[in-house]
Amino acid sequence: MTKATAAVIGSGPNGLTAGIILAKAGIETIIYEAESLIGGGARSAESTHPGFIHDVCSAVYPLGIGSPAFASFPLAEHGLEWIQPKFPLAHPLDDGSCVSLDADLEAFAELQGFDGRVYRKIVQPFVAGWSGLVADALAPIHFPCRPLLFGAFGTLALSPAIHSARLLFRTEQMRALFAGLAAHSILPLSALGSSAFAWLLATAAHAVGWPIARGGAQSISNALASYFRSLGGQIVTNTRIKILDELNDPGFVLCDVTPQQFLTLAGAKLPDRFRAQLAAYRYGPGVFKMDWALREPIPWRAAACSEAGTIHLGGSFQEIVEAEAAPARGEIQNRPFVLLAQPSLFDSRRAPDGGHTAWGYCHVPNASRVDMAERIEAQIERFAPGFQKTILARRICTPADLERHNSNLVGGDISGGSNHVGQLFLRPTRSLYRTPLKNVYLCSASTPPGGGVHGMCGFHAARTALHDAGIGM
Repeated sequence: MTKATAAVIGSGPNGLTAGIILAKAGIETIIYEAESLIGGGARSAESTHPGFIHDVCSAVYPLGIGSPAFASFPLAEHGLEWIQPKFPLAHPLDDGSCVSLDADLEAFAELQGFDGRVYRKIVQPFVAGWSGLVADALAPIHFPCRPLLFGAFGTLALSPAIHSARLLFRTEQMRALFAGLAAHSILPLSALGSSAFAWLLATAAHAVGWPIARGGAQSISNALASYFRSLGGQIVTNTRIKILDELNDPGFVLCDVTPQQFLTLAGAKLPDRFRAQLAAYRYGPGVFKMDWALREPIPWRAAACSEAGTIHLGGSFQEIVEAEAAPARGEIQNRPFVLLAQPSLFDSRRAPDGGHTAWGYCHVPNASRVDMAERIEAQIERFAPGFQKTILARRICTPADLERHNSNLVGGDISGGSNHVGQLFLRPTRSLYRTPLKNVYLCSASTPPGGGVHGMCGFHAARTALHDAGIGM
């Protein structure tokens, strides 16, 4: 019998994970990458100054360390090391105070008084049942492994974040913290399902932390690639597959691309109805991203910010609500909500002695051309007076820059498509990973469970392909 073969288009975390699952099943698998460097959204580069290592897209990985797929791979043996900052997250306020999300649930709850007790009562069961919760949350629609736990989570998750914050919490500090967590949804906080991101990320902070990868995001991709190669897999870089016919009919084709790219890859092979469904797929807001090479650490007014890997810069609850509503309306906010990471405080490999790096972005309308650099830096300066004096060099990435760097980031959308409820679960169509083409599957963040560096889209797509072919896993 001829040995089964497969081709994977794209070497992001989902493409690499799909390749691993296929290779583990004994299938000869080749991954094709259009760029010179593997990794997609998990890459690193010296993009500002020599010796300063910046993460090109993603930087902090609660769903990476929590991923059931990654947990099943021996990535530590292939060079991946997680670093846990003292605090997963800090959220400074204008009065100089700061609410720090401590990995220790009891310690955090104790500091927050009444709101802390409410928070602990909600989150503690999810922390205790994390492995079951994340397995259900990072999967396509199915009957849950832990139905009662996931049912409780789903009830909370469907609520708009703006309602959850006002109903559950009394203090501005906890409402602002919750709003910042929910803003990771890249949805207006009035949208159904925006609370899901807040509860999942909050739970992850206590269950597994919000780590960075030692050496940068590239370390994650390199570890996945090393494991894939150890299974006999092959990776070919600098090779852009423009149409599926270039692949010479391998047994399986898994595409780590969004609907826009797949329409081009498949061309006239697709039925008109499926083409129309993909063409109707909605992309979400984009991001405007910046990297900084710094002379010294960011001079935060609130000391706890210097012990946190991630900082949410948005001030009050209402300010974040307004900032996150604007991109969906096609508008720009003068005070954007800024997500910032400062990896060099915890990883000396990121910068030369004495130097530091910082990474940050805000949400903007898809394909926005508005320069947000001054607005972003003003938000940092607001909570860290003197920040701009520490800057040695900066790199600006507009939505268009991000898409040029990675064609999956359509209009700067880092989530592979809008996260609104109607599309989050059934993406890009009701067929999920399957396409009308025989043995051709989608495995990008445009399939469940969506965006994030966790590999679960590739994991489920590859398992679907194997199941359809009757190959044991």
